[in-house]
Amino acid sequence: MIIAIDGPSGAGKSTLGKMLAKKLNLLYLDTGAMYRAVALAVSRAGIGFDQTAKVAEIAENARIDLVGEPDALKIILDGDDVSVDIRTLEAAQAASIVSTISEVRKIMVEHQRQIGMSAAKGCVLEGRDIGSIVFPNADIKFFLTAKPEARARRRHTEDQSKGRLSSYEQTLSEINERDQRDVSREDSPLTIASDAIVIDTSELDLTEVFEQMLAKIDEKFPTAG
Repeated sequence: MIIAIDGPSGAGKSTLGKMLAKKLNLLYLDTGAMYRAVALAVSRAGIGFDQTAKVAEIAENARIDLVGEPDALKIILDGDDVSVDIRTLEAAQAASIVSTISEVRKIMVEHQRQIGMSAAKGCVLEGRDIGSIVFPNADIKFFLTAKPEARARRRHTEDQSKGRLSSYEQTLSEINERDQRDVSREDSPLTIASDAIVIDTSELDLTEVFEQMLAKIDEKFPTAG
C-alpha cells in the first residue's frame, strides 16, 4: 500500500505520516528530510545554491538513508547521522531553495520511488508532490492544509518547546515565503491531486485528523487497520 500525504509547510504532514505508518506497520518516508539532507550536503561542500549543475551532482552522489521507527527516524547522510542538523530553520530554507532545481527534483523523485516500491508492506510518503508526481497511482492520497496563521502558531509553539528562538511574526513570514516558493516553482509545484482527499486542519487537533484519515483508509481498504 502506498499512502501519499501532501500539503504546505506546517499542516501536520510529518506527525500524521508517522502516526499512520506506525499504526499500519508501513515504512515512513519524509521526503522533505531528504531535500534538507541534500541542502546540508551542498552547504558542507561550500557550493552556492545558484550553481545548479554542482548542486545536482551532489544530489546524485549523496547517500541518504532513513533508519529506524517512524517516530524515531534517523536521517543518515553519507554515513553521518544528520537528524538534528537538518531540523534548523536554515536547513528548511535551504531545502526550499534546493527543491526548486528541476534536476535535483528528478534525482530525488527517482530515489523516493525506489524506496517506496521496495518497502515490503508499503509506504507512507509525505511531501509536496507525492500524489501528483512521485506516486500518481498511490492507493490513497491526502492533501492536508491549514490557514497560514494556524500553521505559524503550531510551528512557533514547536520551536519554543525545542528551545529555538523565533517569534510568531517571523514564523508566519517564513511560512508565507515558503508557500510562495512551493506554488510558483516551475517543476512539480505544490498542487492538489484531482483524486486527493483534502482535510483542512486549521480548527482540528491532530488526533481528530488522524481519525479522519484512518476512517478514509478503512473505507477503501477494510483490512488495512
